[in-house]
Amino acid sequence: MEWLSTFFASIVGLVVAVVVFSVAILFIIDIRQHEDAIRRNYPVLGRFRGLFIYLGEFFRSYFFAADRDELPFNRAERDWVDHASSTQKEDTLAFGSTRSLNVPGTPIFINSAFAKLDHEYHDLKPKIIGQACRHPYQPERLFNISGMSYGALSAPAIRALSVGAAAAGCWLNTGEGGLSSEHLSGKCDLVFQMGTAKYGVRTETGLLDEEKLKTLGARPQVKMIEIKLSQGAKPGKGGILPGAKVTPEIAAIRGIPEGRDSYSPNRHPDIGNVSELLDQVSRIRELTGKPTGIKAVISDDTFLEDLCSEIRHRGSLSAPDFITVDGGEGGTGASPMPLMDLVGLPLAESLIMTANTLVRYDMKNRVRLIASGKLVTPGQVAWAMAAGADYAVSARGFMFALGCIQALKCNKNTCPTGITTNDTRLQRGLNPTDKAVRVHTYVKELTTEVQMIARSCGVAQADKLDRHHVRLVQTNGTSERMDILHPWPARAAPYH
Repeated sequence: MEWLSTFFASIVGLVVAVVVFSVAILFIIDIRQHEDAIRRNYPVLGRFRGLFIYLGEFFRSYFFAADRDELPFNRAERDWVDHASSTQKEDTLAFGSTRSLNVPGTPIFINSAFAKLDHEYHDLKPKIIGQACRHPYQPERLFNISGMSYGALSAPAIRALSVGAAAAGCWLNTGEGGLSSEHLSGKCDLVFQMGTAKYGVRTETGLLDEEKLKTLGARPQVKMIEIKLSQGAKPGKGGILPGAKVTPEIAAIRGIPEGRDSYSPNRHPDIGNVSELLDQVSRIRELTGKPTGIKAVISDDTFLEDLCSEIRHRGSLSAPDFITVDGGEGGTGASPMPLMDLVGLPLAESLIMTANTLVRYDMKNRVRLIASGKLVTPGQVAWAMAAGADYAVSARGFMFALGCIQALKCNKNTCPTGITTNDTRLQRGLNPTDKAVRVHTYVKELTTEVQMIARSCGVAQADKLDRHHVRLVQTNGTSERMDILHPWPARAAPYH
């Protein structure tokens, strides 16, 4: 019996030694690799996430919620972005759609009996923005990167977006946190966003510093200036950056105290009405020579009426060169729940309201319309183009491309993937070189599939999609054409 006990103890010891050795090897492999931020930040333990995701499909099928029941982005949407961002992907699915086609508001594209052939496709040349400016902008892509500030996002995340945007030929919006070296690192086209605190171009009292703005606007990479009035996550409230994220570098870029919470004003102190807004647009456009527009969550058609009436009174050159309409479902920024849940119209309503108003005042060709708000898949972007947008932008779609797992820790500086944290230990899991490739691939794949939808509808280019190409599901389960539900209004008399 003694030898049996010794043999058993030896076997147990050998097994333990093998397990410890294997764990050590896996630890070294995980901490040295760059493809998976979770495994790099949480060696060995991070591998269980992949196992649970793999098994999750089977468990959800029998016990838990379906792929399309998760919020704010369901697993089907997140998986599509993940696959679209990968250089090794399958472009097809099996056994039919899992999407419910009887949910009210669901868009269904009307396939043409005579779809366009591949050789009938024409290279898409997006519309020029700011034709009357000293430096008009000709974007390369319809789909671009929405505003995400350096500080809210980590340095490697911004660097990956910049390099990926340059490779993809799309623009990168700086967000309201100022222009950083990370934004400039990839030499991509940049849209400088000026929020209510005017970070990066502010005086000590928080007003616009014209000399700083002129210097910034003189940079060739900066193609446009966007005055942010409000954003989808928190309409009517300024940006929030927790003090834990205000490093010495970010404090210097923004012009704020290090280590303290940064709250932007609820609105621009020097913009209190439509007249002052147009004055500021003209002022910035004159100082920089660059196309200047506004970003806003638009919930009140009275604002649009007042804006267009004032433009018509002043003349078309007084108009903003673009309007970015952010839906109330936006959400990369930290926000109080009442504002995130209860304030601001969804994009499906506000985009159509804005497009119709611009058409009615004969300004649709003068003011470019940019759609923003949960546009992460080809169908969502194609719908926005059909509804009246000239361009679409996304923030969270690109966060998913960077590896975001929707951990909902964006406001806590503990993002496990290193995207929305300034904790260097967590940032090391995000390799900018690898993630830049994913950003490029995501733009390329989404653009390709939007064009595929357009050809299926019988048009050669995505910008030719119109409301009559889409049907919207109604409460009774049937669908109606979008151009009947939301007809284009009659145009006003043209003016100059």
